[in-house]
Amino acid sequence: MASQAKKRCMWKFVAVLVVVVLFFTISFIIGWAARRCQKNSNAAFTSTLHNLLSEIKSENIRNFLRNFTKLPHLSGTEQNLRLARQMQAQWKEFGLDSAELVHYDVLLSYPNTSNPNYISIIDGNGAEIFNTTLSEPTPEGYENVEDIVPPYNAFSAQGEPEGELVYVNYARIEDFIKLKRELKVNCTGKIAIARYGKIFRGNKVKNAMDAGAIGLILFSDPADYCAPGVDVYPKGWNLPGGGAQRGNVLNLNGAGDPLTPGYPAKEYTYRCAADKGAGLPKIPVHPIGYDDAVQLLRNIGGLESSSDWKGSLNVSYNIGPGFKDNSTNKVRMHIYTNNNVTRIYNVIGKIRGAVEPDRYIILGGHRDSWVFGGIDPTSGAAVLHEVARSAGTLVKKGWRPRRTIIFASWDAEEFGLLGSTEWAEENAKLLQERGVAYVNADSAVEGNYTLRVDCTPLFYNLVYDLAKKIASPDNGYKDKTLYDSWFQKDPWTKYNPSVPKINKLGSGSDFEAYFQRLGLASGRTRYTKNSKTDKYSNYPVYHSVYETFELVEKFYDPTFNQHRAVAQMRAGWVYELADRPVLPFNATDYAKALKSYVEEISNVAKEKEFDVSFDSLFSAVDNFTEAATEFHQRLSKLDTNNPIALRIMNDQMMYLERAFVDPLGLPGRPFYRHIIYAPSSYNKYAGISFPGIYDALFEIESEHDQQKALNEVRRQISVATFAVQAAGETLREVA
Repeated sequence: MASQAKKRCMWKFVAVLVVVVLFFTISFIIGWAARRCQKNSNAAFTSTLHNLLSEIKSENIRNFLRNFTKLPHLSGTEQNLRLARQMQAQWKEFGLDSAELVHYDVLLSYPNTSNPNYISIIDGNGAEIFNTTLSEPTPEGYENVEDIVPPYNAFSAQGEPEGELVYVNYARIEDFIKLKRELKVNCTGKIAIARYGKIFRGNKVKNAMDAGAIGLILFSDPADYCAPGVDVYPKGWNLPGGGAQRGNVLNLNGAGDPLTPGYPAKEYTYRCAADKGAGLPKIPVHPIGYDDAVQLLRNIGGLESSSDWKGSLNVSYNIGPGFKDNSTNKVRMHIYTNNNVTRIYNVIGKIRGAVEPDRYIILGGHRDSWVFGGIDPTSGAAVLHEVARSAGTLVKKGWRPRRTIIFASWDAEEFGLLGSTEWAEENAKLLQERGVAYVNADSAVEGNYTLRVDCTPLFYNLVYDLAKKIASPDNGYKDKTLYDSWFQKDPWTKYNPSVPKINKLGSGSDFEAYFQRLGLASGRTRYTKNSKTDKYSNYPVYHSVYETFELVEKFYDPTFNQHRAVAQMRAGWVYELADRPVLPFNATDYAKALKSYVEEISNVAKEKEFDVSFDSLFSAVDNFTEAATEFHQRLSKLDTNNPIALRIMNDQMMYLERAFVDPLGLPGRPFYRHIIYAPSSYNKYAGISFPGIYDALFEIESEHDQQKALNEVRRQISVATFAVQAAGETLREVA
């Protein structure tokens, strides 16, 4: 019996041992297989990224740009619709799953073809003794092209105001303060003349209106729109004297279509009265070339301006008001621009995701231009087209992204970001639930010196890693990466000298509604000028008839290799977001950025000796930093084979940007809802951090009730504190 009992015990031991060995063997095999699968998956990911970037061709971008810029494609015109249909058809041919036209009926603005806009000098009897030119001299090779819209400022009020002229420099708030307080010049009832540059033209108009001006004339001074030692177009890339910058003069603050603010401009949508639209100026505005500006400026009397108000024209830049020698001559504006509800068309293409089709990555850029749009936007439209072709080629070969990719060719960007904003409004509920990110695809070049990136801090690591995988197109950087040339030319001296500079997102392009209103992580990249040495605004021929294919091919990027590098950055950016199992976001970079922003704005308050405390906001940033650090520690241990755990952590990252969105919006700007970033109230192009606090601090010195102004600063600090604290909580481990 004892022997049998021993045998049974032995067999039990053997059985248990076999089970244990089998368990560990199977576990090893599963683990080995999982690691091998992960290794194979990583190899496949890297291989597909390489194939996508290699598929992008400089010559294709060149050909697309040449084709797209043969004729003007102003929003609302037949030619722009033809271009939309062409892109739609080609996207389908490229291999996208779908491509459709999506229309909206929005308020657009055009010159009166039978009654042109111009400025005149009139004598004491009202007779016109000088008139500005009605159009720009047409560039060589385009003499027979029809439908070139003359220079104008879209949405200008109609009218024939008449009055004395006052030179107001750049028409910034500080310029009007100087006129009023230091120079004792009253702009009420006067016609102001200002040079383009420094701030968005719509802000100039608002400032002139607030100062009491009855009209505003804008001109491009050579000091701001001509590079030293460069010929004017076509011999060089500077702006000719007869060239003028078109552009809208709205102050929409993110509202979209002026007649349907906040809602998509569809057939069923209620529209307010045409003269009650959001952001419409109340005074006539008109742009002129610097040759015409000389005729106006040389006759102004009054005080001579200080050196910082002088441009490069051969005039004294007197301030006025009125003309010299007690002249009774005045200026009269003749503005007859019409605003009309017009149909516009976005092109929306899709590649459906294989694993998470309900997660969207959007690559969008506008198609409409003021004339030919060689740089703005068509260099970007050509790049978008080549990225769509390259992605479609991979789809035809069997690849499909993990998440859905949406390609968008927006319409009516030049009229206030209308196409992109209306689509965002129509799809807001879907995008708030499913939108992962938005990558902007406006102009691919605005210079040819180095790369420029503006994005949320969530993308910093992604952008740097991606730039290291792309060859630099710059002269002298053979066998170097795009990261190498970018870092050497533009290190982030102020924030982190060990990496290239990345800028804050402001506005002025189609990412606005997605980032500032909906809270999708967003970014943009293009080639730019040397910001340290090139002091001219934008690029010299901006929004003029001289933005041609030849301008780009001859002066900006003859090889189109910089266009290719930008296309690779944009394509790689989208691919990384669409195909990585774990979203390549980094919340700790956001924490570092938040800390620097609070330090920066609290120092401003200290320098001004304002009695406000930022302690609560610093504490919230510390809490956010802790939450972000703990989140990434958990993320490093994530079992990516567990689809539920993977989805949870990806969603936490996807919704983090959304956590900074306040549904009440910023004071006086309800469609700008991001508490951390917004365009400056005083310059739409510039991005600022903690905009609610910044604007409140800015207003203190001009507010008569100082205590009221300080209380508003304190209120904005509390709003920011809540936003940062709440955002940090979304990163905590899910209960």
